[in-house]
Amino acid sequence: MKFLAITLIAHDGRRSATERFREVVDNAVLAEELGFDGFGVGERHERPFLSSSPPVVLSHIAARTSRIRLFTAVTTLSLLDPVRAYEDYATLDHLSGGRLELIIGKGNGTAQAELFHVTADDQWARNQEGYELFRRLWREDKVTWQGRFRPSLTDAETWPRPLQRPIRVWHGSATSKDSVDLAARYGDPLFSANVTNPIEPYAELIDHYRERWAHYGHDPADALVGAGTAGYYAARTSQEAVETYRPIFDARRALFARHGVRPVFDSLEDAVERGSILVGSPQQIIDKVHRYHARFGHEVMHLHADADGLTDKQHREALELFQAEIAPVLRKEIPSRPFPEALA
Repeated sequence: MKFLAITLIAHDGRRSATERFREVVDNAVLAEELGFDGFGVGERHERPFLSSSPPVVLSHIAARTSRIRLFTAVTTLSLLDPVRAYEDYATLDHLSGGRLELIIGKGNGTAQAELFHVTADDQWARNQEGYELFRRLWREDKVTWQGRFRPSLTDAETWPRPLQRPIRVWHGSATSKDSVDLAARYGDPLFSANVTNPIEPYAELIDHYRERWAHYGHDPADALVGAGTAGYYAARTSQEAVETYRPIFDARRALFARHGVRPVFDSLEDAVERGSILVGSPQQIIDKVHRYHARFGHEVMHLHADADGLTDKQHREALELFQAEIAPVLRKEIPSRPFPEALA
């Protein structure tokens, strides 16, 4: 199994935006130091997130790291001009030495309708059209194209030409069969959000992905799935883990409630029992990942990169414990295909 550390750069106001960005970069450096396979930065365009410009954040992380692969989580192509997105990410791919991977998705939240005039009625069509143009720009030196949502192109050239030809693009999915079908059609990997709800809705979408993958004529053995988690804290005993993480969980529920997000789980115990949050002893976390893997068949998993209210010492110790006692077992017991090598 491969492991990513991912942040949406939530901002609770306890520190300045400048300090929060520095913390994200420092966490990426720590993730590389500890042996994580990738580090991801989300894209959101509303409170309480500061992740409106992932190419900029990832470029700084690229300059501070040398081995870890860099992910977007997710690139909201429904909101972006595919040409401009291509230019940004092709540039970042060079700056990172070919360490970039994209996870794309339609986006979420109500602010996108106000900022970008993208609504629930057209976001799926925009996502599909944006991706189909984006993948051609990555593969073709000149593109002639016509669509619904941006001006047409005639023998258009985009610069710089990419370092990775082509880049690997994952499709992020939380609720939509449209995103799953798009991934299967093009033979691309799927990354299940697996954060908000219990396991079954996500498992059903992954099952649908595998069905559509076969429908489009791809070898079932080539399907690749990743999955998220809703939080992480490991300690030597489950009691210690729960006691330490409870105020963090309660504070997060309160923060999202203030922003109108209704919680799915009533308590930390409920979330540990029915959700994807990983809080407990190392063996409990290993057992839970195996339970999810039995349903998902995923090879890649993400953890939250942020301290989320832990002290710096607690945060580092929990990640060190993950890499020392949890990751080695899961890497051995759940085989995964290698990630692409850096090119420069």
